[in-house]
Amino acid sequence: MQRFAPFHWPTAFVLALTVARVWAQPVDVGGTVLNVLPPGQFGGLPFNVHTRDQIPLYDNLTPRFDAIGPADLDVFYKPESFGLGGESPERVENPPGRPGLTIQRDRYDVPHISGATRDDVMFGAGWVAAEDRGLLIEVLRGPGRIAALDAPGLDAFALANSLRRFTSSPETEAFLNKQQALLEARGRKGARILADFRSYVAGINAYTQSVGATTAPWTPADVLATAALIGAVFGRGGGDEIARSELLSALQQRLGNAAGRAVWDDLREQHDPEAPVSIERAFPYGSTAVGSPGNAIIDNGSGPAFRPAASRRHASNALLVAASRSATGHPLFVAGPQVGYFHPQVLMEVDLHGGGIDARGVIFPGSAPYVLLGRGKDFAWSATSADSDLIDQYVEELCGDDTHYRYRGRCRAMTTFNAGQLESPTEPVVFQETVHGPVIGYATVQGRRVAISQKRSTRGREALNAFAFADLNTNRVRSARTFLRVMAQIEFTFNWFYADDRDIAMFSSGRLPKRPRGIDSGLPTVGSGRYEWKGFLSPAEHPQVINPPGGTIVNWNNTPATAFGASDSLWGRGSIHRSLLLQHALDRSPTPTLDAVVAAMNRAATQDLRVMEVLPAIAAVLDTGPAPTPRAAQMLQLLEAWRAAGGSRLDLDLDGKIDDPGAAILDQTWPEITDAVMGPVLGGQLGQLARLITRDNTPSPQGSAYLDGWYGYVDKDLRALVGQPVEGPFQTKFCGRGDLATCRTALWAAIDAAGTELVAAQGPDPTTWRADATHERIAFLPGLLTDTMRWTNRPTFQQVVSFTAHR
Repeated sequence: MQRFAPFHWPTAFVLALTVARVWAQPVDVGGTVLNVLPPGQFGGLPFNVHTRDQIPLYDNLTPRFDAIGPADLDVFYKPESFGLGGESPERVENPPGRPGLTIQRDRYDVPHISGATRDDVMFGAGWVAAEDRGLLIEVLRGPGRIAALDAPGLDAFALANSLRRFTSSPETEAFLNKQQALLEARGRKGARILADFRSYVAGINAYTQSVGATTAPWTPADVLATAALIGAVFGRGGGDEIARSELLSALQQRLGNAAGRAVWDDLREQHDPEAPVSIERAFPYGSTAVGSPGNAIIDNGSGPAFRPAASRRHASNALLVAASRSATGHPLFVAGPQVGYFHPQVLMEVDLHGGGIDARGVIFPGSAPYVLLGRGKDFAWSATSADSDLIDQYVEELCGDDTHYRYRGRCRAMTTFNAGQLESPTEPVVFQETVHGPVIGYATVQGRRVAISQKRSTRGREALNAFAFADLNTNRVRSARTFLRVMAQIEFTFNWFYADDRDIAMFSSGRLPKRPRGIDSGLPTVGSGRYEWKGFLSPAEHPQVINPPGGTIVNWNNTPATAFGASDSLWGRGSIHRSLLLQHALDRSPTPTLDAVVAAMNRAATQDLRVMEVLPAIAAVLDTGPAPTPRAAQMLQLLEAWRAAGGSRLDLDLDGKIDDPGAAILDQTWPEITDAVMGPVLGGQLGQLARLITRDNTPSPQGSAYLDGWYGYVDKDLRALVGQPVEGPFQTKFCGRGDLATCRTALWAAIDAAGTELVAAQGPDPTTWRADATHERIAFLPGLLTDTMRWTNRPTFQQVVSFTAHR
């Protein structure tokens, strides 16, 4: 055997290789990878050029509607390349004590972090989080703890916006630190996650010390708390059974048990077969049962006023085209989350490389060092909120007083949790707990006082979501199939989307309970101990697909899959959902290009769902008889003309008025129409239903619109009334109680009454009526940045991607 003497590398050459490793730019595999995130990367004070330099990209796309070509993509989006893409850095940072770490800033101030080790990269992620979002992460620390605890009566995100300070108790810190034990129990991978957290907080603390800040040092508990805030606002679903059952109680009192229950089931639309879905294959979930002993109905008006499920913020959407339908032969991916419009923005972009990490995209500052949404070496991923049912409310039988309850046949004392104290004004945060979770209040069932507790399947487990993000950031995902396996680790309820150069995929995540047979998942559960959860859905039972037969995956927070029931906090998943706007826009091109997918997204972003998808059913009823006045007839004609023109709410000339008179007509008419349709049956419960699901989710300065509304109620009832095909018709006939002439008269009267109001406000000529576009312009909370943008209904952070090669 021939032997070779060892070769001793010169020390200088070894050092040169080490330096090259730090500065080496990872190579993109090929394709188009773009993104945008307004207002800008810099989230501090005083403002600089990077505070608002992505506003023109985002805002100038909006008025293009669907007139978008290939050259426009580079105009309205910025590169999402690994590294600087050949550009020279605007500035370079070398944090002290980290010779293996370099941070280069590009022309949009996005930090490109290169580390000799993984710890260097994690440290760098913490350094830039403090540098770019120092104010924000400090504000989130306290509310994150409130979110982790599910502290009753408090909205964690509203607390963050209020800037109220929260001082946590040792009990709260012990609760958070238990999650570290969960990670440690997972062996080497859990230890690596904890090491990442420690390096991340070391980077945060190093930066704050470097600028002389006096804030308390960050700890891994702060990271866990901030991660809980993501789940509390964007990754939760269910937990509104009490308020919904109060409506059932009211309906049954007025209409009788059977009729009241039929109306209630119609309104909840848990399994509407006409609901638009993202996956055609059936994934059954969610149960309906009448008269189950495991459920309780709360007496109307007796429940707690606070509704924990009320904080919902999303216009997240995703449009994916498979290679089989794409004009290029490669998948097309246009997707992103809607997290609202803020300065500082609650998302922040980073580019991370070194020690096995290669990822670019956005992080939620303070929550973890990982890219949560973005791209790996040859794939991209994104998410929308799914709102699947992982929270249940329990009715606890009281034993003698308000702090003892009966469970498994014996009385138990509730435990007291002292969470800490809110300031300005001073308010102790103390609550009771049962075996099911925090006690959120008290109510009555058939006149008997009960306690209401709440159980969230992900409570105390937020840290476990880190495993999936670590796998994404280390590119353990190498295919659509491995993506599904990785995302099955996520316990928050999100829809996840994937594309590489060959495949598209979707997985709907969540630690979703299996409830006992005979339990209605839309009503409160009896807390006796006989009706506890029976485990959780397996990964195979979650909605998922790779390269669907239709060649597209479209989602706008709609039902993920056929037979997958809406959670109790999600009514209105019926025949009309805003995802139809995306699907119809995308279907305008049989073999789309990437710019055509962007055009479909942008077309839907300013369309009025009511005119595009609900007006045909309204007109079908109105057309069965004459209008009461020429003005009412003209109003309908203007609405139909607006629909034919695309139904956009654009203000192209920026005169502060929406260009088409149809917007003014429909804004004024819609509340009258909804009440004309639903009022004959609901009567006094109209307002109660509107508190559960608003009549109309109108455009607002925070962008999102048309998620919740009575759109499906109006559409399905009116189509059935005129004899059009309806799958899964309502048990109840609402408009005119099923009499076409009565319904038609009520609808024409609603239009005519709205016309009278518009004449008084804007004059007699309907063609001159205009809706105000100024009040719905997008504004950045909490008001530090006074810039505004045209209203648009699309993601805050959006990626435009088509890979053409694989590693």
